[in-house]
Amino acid sequence: MKQVIQNIGSGSLTVLHVPSPMARPGCVLVATQRSLISAGTEKSLRELAQKSMLEKARSRPDHVKRIVDKVRQEGLRNTIQQIREKLDDPMPLGYCSAGTVLTVGAGVQEFKPGDHVATAGPHAEVVCVPKNMCARIPDGVSFEEASFTVLGSIALQGVRLAELNLGETAFVIGLGLVGQIAVGLLNAAGVRVIGTDLDPAKCELAKRMGAVEARPGIRASDVDQMTHGLGADAVLITASTKSNGPIDLAAGAVRQKGRVVLVGVVGLELDRRPFYFKEAEFVVSCSYGPGRYDSQYEEGGLDYPAAYVRWTEQRNMQALLGLMSTGKLDVKPLISHRFEIENAKSAYDLIESNSEPYLGIILQYCEDTAVERSVQFRPTVKKSTVTISIGCLGAGNFARMTLLPKLMGIPAVEPHVLCTSGGLSASHCGKKLGFALASSDEQDVFDSDQVDAVFVLTRHDQHARQVSQGLLNGKHVFVEKPLCLNVEELIGIEESWKSAGDSAGILMVGFNRRFSPAAKAVKKYYQDVECPLTVSIRFNAGAIPADHWVQDEEAGGGRIIGEACHAIDLATYLIGSPVSRVFAESIGGPDAPGITDDQCFITLRHENGSVSNIGYLAGGDKSFSKERVEVFGGGKVCVIDDFNSAESWFQGKRKRLWKGNQDKGHLAELVAFTDAIKTGFGLPISWEEIRATTLASILAVQSLREGTPFSVVTESVSETARIVKQAG
Repeated sequence: MKQVIQNIGSGSLTVLHVPSPMARPGCVLVATQRSLISAGTEKSLRELAQKSMLEKARSRPDHVKRIVDKVRQEGLRNTIQQIREKLDDPMPLGYCSAGTVLTVGAGVQEFKPGDHVATAGPHAEVVCVPKNMCARIPDGVSFEEASFTVLGSIALQGVRLAELNLGETAFVIGLGLVGQIAVGLLNAAGVRVIGTDLDPAKCELAKRMGAVEARPGIRASDVDQMTHGLGADAVLITASTKSNGPIDLAAGAVRQKGRVVLVGVVGLELDRRPFYFKEAEFVVSCSYGPGRYDSQYEEGGLDYPAAYVRWTEQRNMQALLGLMSTGKLDVKPLISHRFEIENAKSAYDLIESNSEPYLGIILQYCEDTAVERSVQFRPTVKKSTVTISIGCLGAGNFARMTLLPKLMGIPAVEPHVLCTSGGLSASHCGKKLGFALASSDEQDVFDSDQVDAVFVLTRHDQHARQVSQGLLNGKHVFVEKPLCLNVEELIGIEESWKSAGDSAGILMVGFNRRFSPAAKAVKKYYQDVECPLTVSIRFNAGAIPADHWVQDEEAGGGRIIGEACHAIDLATYLIGSPVSRVFAESIGGPDAPGITDDQCFITLRHENGSVSNIGYLAGGDKSFSKERVEVFGGGKVCVIDDFNSAESWFQGKRKRLWKGNQDKGHLAELVAFTDAIKTGFGLPISWEEIRATTLASILAVQSLREGTPFSVVTESVSETARIVKQAG
């Protein structure tokens, strides 16, 4: 399918041929018929993309600080590489579209194939959109009109926040698309509308949309005069400018105890005095209504009860479509240009050059769009016994910036297919890294006779199912941590592996720290020590938002299962013995944040009598070193500092065991995996250790919930089932 893409690094805009997305759970798959270019928002993205690196840095000083901290922790080379990869990410443009439902994902009953819907989807022939960001199009409303729905909802939310009543006066500053729709909505609500814009043509159009007066250069005194000395009951600022002028104008034009609603983007140097003396309210409108930027609403599909939140973003979308269907809102006069999707670049060139007046620019799509699950970049290389052909599931930040570039540097690796559910990242990353095929259908990975090894780099809740399917299909499987999220999934993986029998491949989890040169140096240093060791590992993890998917126990499993498992495996490796018991405690009390699991200590006993302690701490400063490992035993002490160095102390003497650029073992673990495939000699990490580490991370969370220690018994599936019952 075709999709409009902006490259933030190079500034180029292209219409790419990418795989069509799959219908994810809770989402609707839609064949787009029309989409609307939001000229203001999309123009600002284009302008950012075309800035130099220095200008980009100046526009986001917060990012510069993060980069400086990253250089300090990970080194200049790694940081530059990651910045380049991030800037090379393809950015989909657009968020206003309308089309026909092709299919729906699991959990969606509100829409059926064949329904006509308005969506918050990008400019693409096929879009996958969460169900709460779709609205059914009523009879009599065309796809072209419906493509204004999302942009119109931004205007509608601003109008709602203005809290105007029948017969009152609104002053609209800025008569672009959002401003024009706001004028039409206010007029439909029986509100008297005054408008202003720098463009006389837009002012004339506003009169057609229902404004009683609209012209350039209206001053506060003019509004005062037109309202017989009262002033506007509410002012909606829908302009886009860096100037503080619209705020000053609004403050002067609003009546006493009136309300100013900021819908657009303007300078915000508020002069307190006019707001103080008028006791006027200033309100910022958030996009298209309640639910916006709430991942549980938008992605999770959890609606707000209408009794408590009457107008959500979806209900705003539906209300706007209802006004169109009754003829109370006519958006057809706002359309200035139409372009076929193939010629989208010409539309953006028009916006950038401003060579002729424009307002509503519509992109048109083919009525019978074919769903393409894969795109081929090059002929498939004939399968060879000396190479390992790989299929990869997922192309998120870690995969693109860290793992896949290192994997492609291994001579034995032949990249065959890269799959992502959305298709876009698979196409962009797959072509760049030399894959033969990009796909949005994971069966192209599992069912291919060409694929020897599957790399599972998806979200955590997908790992167990994809690992099991890979093993049952006779593939070698590398899965980025965690292996799974609960004990039932672990049992399922083990049963799948046993069911595969002689055809089962090598299974490896991405516990990379044990493969780092620092960890190897410390392990070698303690090879002659027979007494139990004590190991302390501290992660300065840094806070992430409570609504991040990793914090969701169903999607990400939480940060202990998702990341602290690294430390459990590293302790297991250094000690040379699996975990046999686990106990964990986290912060608490009335002043604790909503998420407390990521500020905890985990105490582990190992089968050989050693003990280890993991401090997974999200409450610190990210600029401080992230990871520190201390090992004590046999009269020796070793310290690994952020995987930049490893040092030892023995008999009063300090010795450097290893020092270099930060190396957490990512390349070495991949080499170990591919070497194991080539030689067929054992697992890089034993199944007993993988299983014990996974159980320990799962039971550490259970220990936080119940306040008791848990034994980690790993002899059989039946013993694991007993642990499930015990922990339940």
